[in-house]
Amino acid sequence: MSIPFEKPIIVNSLENLDFLIPAGTYPLERTWSPKFKKLLPLVENVPDRDGIRIHRGTMPEHSTGCILTDMYGMSCLDVLFNQIEKKASDYETDPEEVCITVIDPA
Repeated sequence: MSIPFEKPIIVNSLENLDFLIPAGTYPLERTWSPKFKKLLPLVENVPDRDGIRIHRGTMPEHSTGCILTDMYGMSCLDVLFNQIEKKASDYETDPEEVCITVIDPA
């Protein structure tokens, strides 16, 4: 069973300039967000930070450290996580790791 996202998914995102995540590759895990009351991607292993989520948003100044994206970005992530979880369930294996790569825009 193949996952259609064999190449990286590239989506536009917004970050508050006061809380930029350093460039690098970080694992993502989809966990329950008490604030948003739904499953959302959680960015892990960011130096000196925790609780960084990816969620919808349009104004970076409204974020205190999360990565904001549009409906398309959230849809891509939802499909990816759902397919990975289904594949793991079908084959009774651990889910594959999902990562995000933050690129320094400079």
